[in-house]
Amino acid sequence: MTAARGDAPAGLLLAAGAGRRLGRPKALVEVAGERLVDRGVRVLLEGGCAPVLVVTGAAPVEAAGAVAVPNPGWRTGMGSSLRAGLAALPPDAPAVVVALVDQPRVGAAAVRRLVEAYRAGARVAVATYGGAPRNPVLIAREHFADAAAAAVGDRGARAFLRARPDLVTPVACDDVAAPDDIDTPADLAAFLRRPGGAR
Repeated sequence: MTAARGDAPAGLLLAAGAGRRLGRPKALVEVAGERLVDRGVRVLLEGGCAPVLVVTGAAPVEAAGAVAVPNPGWRTGMGSSLRAGLAALPPDAPAVVVALVDQPRVGAAAVRRLVEAYRAGARVAVATYGGAPRNPVLIAREHFADAAAAAVGDRGARAFLRARPDLVTPVACDDVAAPDDIDTPADLAAFLRRPGGAR
């Protein structure tokens, strides 16, 4: 497994879905010559995460700079992917930044803000847009078990975050990112039409 960098949080990219509405696995979609899975790994690495793990499922995916974590239960929803990813983290990972493969307007700057919040003392940090919590999310090790237990069906970290608002440090990312999902061909076309594409 890729070595951790000191006290750096690990990175966890959830990329197991089949992309039913899109018509193909989102991880394999190319934007500006780069697959979304490769972009997601790069964003986590550039944001200060090490090592980076990618949870795979519908399509076998290998990404340079990351360790693939197969999730045989991917059809049950995002919760199983979060559980698989958390279980595969190295035992010395002090925290993890969880990101989604289908949000290409979330870049390294947003990840860096979560890492900075963690280093300033946050134990759970969530990127917000217009004050609303979205992704990515940082979770410190002491909360891995609770986050995994709450990840059921298509709920990733959301149920855990809602159950423990007292732990959450909101991190505004409006000026450096946007949480737009690519769920359909229309979403992908709209993203590709944007000047400059991803932030």
